[in-house]
Amino acid sequence: MIFNSIKKLASVFMVATAVAFTVPVTVSGTAEAAEQQVDTTNPYTMMKVLADNVFQDLKNTTPPMTTEKARAIITRDLLPYIDNKYSSFKVIGSNLKNTTKEEREAFTNSFTNYIVATYADALKKYTNQTIRVQDPEPITDKITSVKVTISAPGAEDVEVIFKMRLNPKNGTWKAYDMVAEGISLLSAKQSELSGLIRDKGITEVCRILDRHVADTMNK
Repeated sequence: MIFNSIKKLASVFMVATAVAFTVPVTVSGTAEAAEQQVDTTNPYTMMKVLADNVFQDLKNTTPPMTTEKARAIITRDLLPYIDNKYSSFKVIGSNLKNTTKEEREAFTNSFTNYIVATYADALKKYTNQTIRVQDPEPITDKITSVKVTISAPGAEDVEVIFKMRLNPKNGTWKAYDMVAEGISLLSAKQSELSGLIRDKGITEVCRILDRHVADTMNK
């Protein structure tokens, strides 16, 4: 099934972002997001604050953590800082030249909803792991990486690398890929979906993604 290989990577991603960098915040249910401002001009501090905000919403959400609540947290706290258009176009790959603007927009929407649903599913499995974000390094290119180390009692540390991309027009960074245990999330999805787009068409792949999002809503 085309969706299985992403689950482990998504779980690792959510462990890395739902981490205990806590600040005093009062939240009732999921009606309010954590208020710590995200500095998108520095990818290192950005990663720490994103983790903080996700953790605060997770910690203060009224149980049980439903799929709807988890998707709301991901949409609010993470999605604005993911370059979903760039990632979607990379997944389309060499098929891009054979698509229309409308098809590309539809795929970006479907793929974004799929990523939100996948991360939300992983968020529901969070069990108090912690991470260490690497110390800042000089940034000399518009593509950089932020390494985090995930720790859990009784388990080996896991290293995760977040690929970040600079928008030179406004000087802000967004995440577009992550690499865990040597596997790129973006490359994995490109391998799974690019052939389907070529064989079945991008519209049919959008339907497949949409069905997955709908089918997992009540799980």
